Amino acid sequence: MGINCIKVAKRYGEPNRRALIEMELLDSSKRIASDTDYLFLPLVREPDDVEKRNLGDVEFLKHEFKEHEKAPTLEDLLGFMPHYEVIGDIALIEADDPDADRIGEALLRFHPHVNTVLGATSPVVGEFRVREFTLIAGIDKTETIHKEYGCRYAVDLAKAYFTPRLSTERERILSWIKPDDVVVDMFAGVGPYSILIAKKATPKKVIAIDKNPAAVEFLRRNVVLNSVDNVEVIEGDANLVTETETQGFASIASIADHVIMNLPHNAYDFLDSAVKFTKPGGMIHYYGMTHEDDLFDGSIGLIEAAAKRACREIEVLEKRTVRSYAPHQYNICIEARVA
Repeated sequence: MGINCIKVAKRYGEPNRRALIEMELLDSSKRIASDTDYLFLPLVREPDDVEKRNLGDVEFLKHEFKEHEKAPTLEDLLGFMPHYEVIGDIALIEADDPDADRIGEALLRFHPHVNTVLGATSPVVGEFRVREFTLIAGIDKTETIHKEYGCRYAVDLAKAYFTPRLSTERERILSWIKPDDVVVDMFAGVGPYSILIAKKATPKKVIAIDKNPAAVEFLRRNVVLNSVDNVEVIEGDANLVTETETQGFASIASIADHVIMNLPHNAYDFLDSAVKFTKPGGMIHYYGMTHEDDLFDGSIGLIEAAAKRACREIEVLEKRTVRSYAPHQYNICIEARVA
């Protein structure tokens, strides 16, 4: 018997399709049909007289349509929604999940661009904050290229820490940066903050510091990969490079409009250097891991104490919860101006 539709010449098909969408008449559950010269656009109901006039020179009739095939969701494939994240063409899950093998195969099927599923066999540990992995499904590798906000990041997940979960936070920090600014990224890793800022905000200079040689190797690669020429890479401990001579400056001391401290588990150990990097009126973007009973006050106290040791003062401009990290534990950020 068929359902209501309009018959329209193919050259007028797209304008009429858009018009049907605007009038909430197009039945998106059906596949648009066609013959040699005409399209048949399925309708959710018969149009009224006004709607027919608005559609103009079309023919109203009934036609048989095929249903859109609904692609199975990951939950359909597994019967539950797994916890995972995707970095480039690698998906990460927990290796000790009892359904790890099923999850791995489902992820390869559900995400056509994913070629590898790795299971984390350790938390983020050690001086360089890395994890250990085992292959769950797909190609055995840990290196990939991740795309985010128009930037590309080469990374080996077994050698340098990277998470896409902070992409929104990185974009938020970007909004603070102005073209004449100097930015010091104290724990740059492979460059997700440094390169995004350098490419999108085009500041005068980004000084990207990290002491993990593997991360620095990828950071240098990513500077080239993203064609940014305003990033200077320094391999070293952020507490030990304050007096390092840098391009255009005798040292890094008192030159930064913004200091990024994305090392939430122990950024407090580097606050004295952060204050030293920051010029009068500059900002520290401090990240910490705190308990819900003391989200911000303790961390603000640590920043104030570091400023006081340098005979300086701070003004807290913003404080926010970035994400939940563990039960009752939160990743927080505090923006503080240093006078």
